[in-house]
Amino acid sequence: MPAYTAPAKDIQFLLHEVMQVSASPVPGYAELDADTTAAILDEAGRLASEVLAPLNAVGDREGCRLENGVVTTPAGFKDAFAAMKDGGWNGLDLPEDYGGQGLPYLIGSAVGEIFVSANMAFNMYQGLTHGAIGAILAHGSDALKATYLPKMVSLDWTGTMNLTEPHCGTDLGLIRTRAEPQADGSYRITGQKIFISAGDHDLAENIIHLVLAKAPGGGEGTRGISLFLVPKFLVNADGSLGARNALGAGKIEEKMGIHGNATCVMNYDGATGYLVGELHKGMRNMFTMMNEARLGVGLQGYAVAEAAYQAAVAYAKDRLQGRAVTGAANPAGPADPLIVHPDIRRALMDQKSFIEGARALTFWGAELIDRAHRLGDAGAESMISLMTPVIKGFLTDKGFDSTIQAQQVFGGHGYIEEWGMSQFARDARIAMIYEGANGVQALDLVGRKLAADGGKPIMAFFEMVKTFIKENADNAALDRDFLEPLKAASKDLQAAAMFFLQNGMKSPDAALAGSTDFLHLFGHTALGLMWAKMARAAMAALAAGTADPAFHQTKIATGRYYMARQLPATRLHLARIESGAAAVMALAAEAF
Repeated sequence: MPAYTAPAKDIQFLLHEVMQVSASPVPGYAELDADTTAAILDEAGRLASEVLAPLNAVGDREGCRLENGVVTTPAGFKDAFAAMKDGGWNGLDLPEDYGGQGLPYLIGSAVGEIFVSANMAFNMYQGLTHGAIGAILAHGSDALKATYLPKMVSLDWTGTMNLTEPHCGTDLGLIRTRAEPQADGSYRITGQKIFISAGDHDLAENIIHLVLAKAPGGGEGTRGISLFLVPKFLVNADGSLGARNALGAGKIEEKMGIHGNATCVMNYDGATGYLVGELHKGMRNMFTMMNEARLGVGLQGYAVAEAAYQAAVAYAKDRLQGRAVTGAANPAGPADPLIVHPDIRRALMDQKSFIEGARALTFWGAELIDRAHRLGDAGAESMISLMTPVIKGFLTDKGFDSTIQAQQVFGGHGYIEEWGMSQFARDARIAMIYEGANGVQALDLVGRKLAADGGKPIMAFFEMVKTFIKENADNAALDRDFLEPLKAASKDLQAAAMFFLQNGMKSPDAALAGSTDFLHLFGHTALGLMWAKMARAAMAALAAGTADPAFHQTKIATGRYYMARQLPATRLHLARIESGAAAVMALAAEAF
């Protein structure tokens, strides 16, 4: 089965040479010196490679079981969860007031990548808890925070999000789960939720569900939705666990991937719940955490691709097949390793250049969240709002594509379960669907985010690219290989935005038909900017006399590949956008 090694050196390069975090004005970043982050990453990497990764195939093979109302996780998951809990990993970037370590979200994201790469299904148990904590922090009463957050931060208790119902997914205004007010200020929650990740399990003593439901007097559609905290076990006044609440898992879904995570149908039969935030403001309250949640899913897209890439590289170096067209590279052996063949190199370079660019984009997104939360930076808040659908949609689309390319390197063995590549492809596929399907992300980007605040965020992005190009124009090598391609991509992105501006109002279909192409065009341009920044840092290190010139030369060569072979896709996406909606909408529904 595939082994996994945390890419600590690549992460350190981003944090300290590209982003220069310890010199940042963001509160908490000064603490992230190279020695501190190295220690954190090394310890996370050890846990990932020695504990989590060996359980990845176990979780896929065994899955979770529901017997007599009790959900059992795969063998080894309990001990791994205890190690995660004992290490305090869930609280790394959570407030010290509730038992966390208070470090920035950025370092939490870096560690999160490592854990996802090692075992995506396992990491979802704490990942969902982290998200639920965010919603309670933002909107819960002081009493709710005091009662539930310390136990959730420590992973004594875990958390979930309950949105989807059998008859509605994206259109949450159709939900039927009801909340009836009680004399003591609590609510009785009745209804059914589906696709609830980590909905029930045997890893923690209590599970705290955040449930969207409709309370009386809220009106129709999403206006009537409120958010409720509904514990599996009620909590007594002294903090001890009381009676079992009137809820339970009715079924574990049989899924394509992430078998190690218990995705449950949850039944609420008059369960006791507590209002989180204002009544009838549940959608706003739940979506407070969506930028972080969707950035986390974008991270899953490239993190699983990283694990698959590592396996593909090892196989390509070891597997002997054919001879290099330029002459035998392994004359003493019966054949040459796969890695000598140009098309294998293309596949590996596609993966490598995407993953490293995606990591940089995700880390930038995490920095924007830190700036918004820790500095109150309104510009950062609007920028991450713009970039969230790009990070979530583009990175999961391309991340899945990358796992497929890794699988292809294995040939027939990639289709055989024991080699592990099938699991990477199956696990990665869900990231394109949950936390808002990628088609919806594209619609959100074009239909809402482009015009937000009079278009200021997208104009700020264009200005950022323009300023970077201008400031580095005297670097001839950067200009030739990075800035010129970036400039061309940015022009394509601006042309696409102008097309929507000119045609969107009079022909909405023309804009929406091109929304996915726009999301990908934007994603490529953003990765082009990230690669230009990484190349600049690598060139500066070489000029200063780096101790590891091969590492920095490899960064530059990988960036050149992306700019030459991937970034030109912006022209294709622009052509599709400018073709409008006629071809897309030409057939009547009956013709399909």
